[in-house]
Amino acid sequence: MVTFESDYTTGCLPEILDAYRRTNLEPASGYGEDPFSKSAAEKIRLAAGAPDADVFFLAGGTQTNAVVIGAMLRDWEGAITPQTGHINAHEAGAVEFAGVKCLALPAGETAETKGKLAAEDVGRFCAAFHADANREHMVFPGLVYISHPTEYGTLYTRAELEALRKVCDRYGLRLFLDGARLVYGLAAAGTDVTLRDIARLADVFYIGGTKAGCLLGEAVVFPKRNTPPHFVNFIKKRGALLAKGRAIGVAFDTLFTDGLYERTGRRAIEAAKELKRILREKDVPFFLETPTNQQFAILENGRMAELAKRVGFGFWETYDETHTVVRFATSWSTTEEDLAVLRAAL
Repeated sequence: MVTFESDYTTGCLPEILDAYRRTNLEPASGYGEDPFSKSAAEKIRLAAGAPDADVFFLAGGTQTNAVVIGAMLRDWEGAITPQTGHINAHEAGAVEFAGVKCLALPAGETAETKGKLAAEDVGRFCAAFHADANREHMVFPGLVYISHPTEYGTLYTRAELEALRKVCDRYGLRLFLDGARLVYGLAAAGTDVTLRDIARLADVFYIGGTKAGCLLGEAVVFPKRNTPPHFVNFIKKRGALLAKGRAIGVAFDTLFTDGLYERTGRRAIEAAKELKRILREKDVPFFLETPTNQQFAILENGRMAELAKRVGFGFWETYDETHTVVRFATSWSTTEEDLAVLRAAL
């Protein structure tokens, strides 16, 4: 059986596995002070065009979102997020558990805007909030959370990010970009957003490793000498600081060597293009066709049950009484053989 359930169902890139073997017996300091993590951080600064950036390595996306948002906000502030944003919909209330309220706004609904947060909506929300005479009894907006790609595989344009930056500056908000699947967004055809654009426009962002061929790990980047005070203390207090930080450092050091990060993204995007061709060939209607590695299709429930016997995929939402929206995700490890099994099963 093959699976397109998600982009982290396999272990790690062969190059990373080789690096673990090669460095396994080298002693190194803990908590991210190892030479592998320091080398990886320097390579990320170079790739992002942010020589003054602070880089920290955390184990997973949920911990990263909860830690970063908690550290960036003051007690009276909350995080503006799309209703479909990961922190609002699929993280079991981790941000709220950390004491931060999600201020959810409607996300876009068209094929181009699905899951995205519009600068105009953020501006209207903030203007209404500050005009409210009762605002001292309310949670103040303090941060804007977005992901690139979004939960629906859609991408922000550079102009949209610049518009969000402007509204954040107008209302004193921080801009946080969740890059759990950033590798696939940067590799998508037609995008005009680069890693350097993100470093220029965001107050903080992270580069996902878990979904980009690492065994685990996310690289948090504060690009403007704006790291919250005692951030390492904050990470540890929330149980997110690895003693063996090298486990993530080795992976990112390898990922950002000799263009491996870029090749990893391109490999998944090419596989997604073939997956889309197969879905069209087999007359499977799209719920949402995206430029990234996630594709959303509509399956009749009987057909879905039969397909599930041979191919893994992700449930997304109920479409109607007899149809379901499912997600197919490609990754760095998707093979031609995997795609052939999907074609035959359909």
